Amino acid sequence: MQVQITVSGGQVTDVEVLEYPDDDGRDRQINARALPILVSETLDAQSADIDVVSGATYTSEGYTSSLQSALDQAGL
Repeated sequence: MQVQITVSGGQVTDVEVLEYPDDDGRDRQINARALPILVSETLDAQSADIDVVSGATYTSEGYTSSLQSALDQAGL
């Protein structure tokens, strides 16, 4: 999982998920549902302190880990 953020004026204005598991149909199905929710929650929370998406625990954990790294690099 690799997340890239865009920061403007000290706020996260965009989140792009560059890499995520899509090896099989189940991965694609889970990610198609979970990633938009995770991105939306990130923009609302302005942090990596977001809820895990039910049924997408591994995706959620990988996302928040990469997100926290991106936030740290941005100094947020």
